[in-house]
Amino acid sequence: MENNSMKTRRLVVLAMLCAVAFALAFVSHFLPAIGGNFLKYDPKPVIVTVAGFLYGPAAALVCSVVVAVLELFTVSDTGWIGLIMNILTTAGFACTASLIYSRRRRIDGAAWGLGAATVVVTGLMLLWNYLITPLYMHIPREAVAAMLPTVFLPFNLLQGIANAALTLMLYRPLTTALRAAKLLPPSNGMPKSRKTTLQVTLGGAFLLISAIIAVLLWNDVL
Repeated sequence: MENNSMKTRRLVVLAMLCAVAFALAFVSHFLPAIGGNFLKYDPKPVIVTVAGFLYGPAAALVCSVVVAVLELFTVSDTGWIGLIMNILTTAGFACTASLIYSRRRRIDGAAWGLGAATVVVTGLMLLWNYLITPLYMHIPREAVAAMLPTVFLPFNLLQGIANAALTLMLYRPLTTALRAAKLLPPSNGMPKSRKTTLQVTLGGAFLLISAIIAVLLWNDVL
């Protein structure tokens, strides 16, 4: 059983991560659309996934719902449909990654989890964009179907890759900062060697740069 101090620290950490995730979601509403379409990059699954890596998929689900509800009452202009899509996108990514990582708390478990999360959320969003997009964009379902391979598939795939890369790069620094603030116990199950940390950082940076180049090409910037 967790003592009261551990429970309090867990609640504090989750509240902080929810606040950071909401701040990122808030900023993302002011980002330009990608590919000349209405879709905008959303980085909040990165922070929610960190919560899931720390405390499991249930924590990731709770954070996903909390942040989505905060968006609904502040910056979102898509109402309950946006709420559903927000929860599906964030929870689909963060819960999948953290579920796999919880069963193999090593760097390869994190990598496999994030890779699976990218695939899962891409497929999930193809289905739900087909079902829901016609309701709030007021366009025929046939038009949405035509957009699936040319708009929704590349967007969600690139977003998943970018979020996976950022999670790999930021998880260790964030947990180190939380540990320094006495909000986490000393051990987190991730490899601690500098060599491994460098490899993870470089791998994440490579994925992130690749996703950015692909987005720039998509936007005809390069």
